Amino acid sequence: MPKRTYIDTSVLMAAFTGQGETGQRALSVLDDPERTLVVSDAVRLEALPMAHYHRQPQEAAFYEAVFSRAENIAWNVSALEQAQNIAEAYGIAAMEAVHIAHAIAAEVDEFMSAGKPTKPMFRVTGICMRSIRDA
Repeated sequence: MPKRTYIDTSVLMAAFTGQGETGQRALSVLDDPERTLVVSDAVRLEALPMAHYHRQPQEAAFYEAVFSRAENIAWNVSALEQAQNIAEAYGIAAMEAVHIAHAIAAEVDEFMSAGKPTKPMFRVTGICMRSIRDA
């Protein structure tokens, strides 16, 4: 059974640029047949509006292609409430907490980010937190 991997927006952006080792690792996560990608409405909100605003149709199409094959997690009020608790407990940014809370609510196997593993979000417990920057 494939591993359910919640990808945050940073993974999508790194994969779209495909630059350097981080970009290549992001692409390998997206292309891994042993993973089922999971995204939330929060990922869509972060990724698509800016691509459209800056008139980047190829970027928007890339994101849409990923979304079309990913499991989508809709906004969840209880997850949003949990996000505040997570943000306060671990000292992390609001949208990072929203992503993590939705991933926890969806009971994914892992949470994948392009953030540096030293960021506070990687201290969150109760979910396997991974960075594509890990060696």
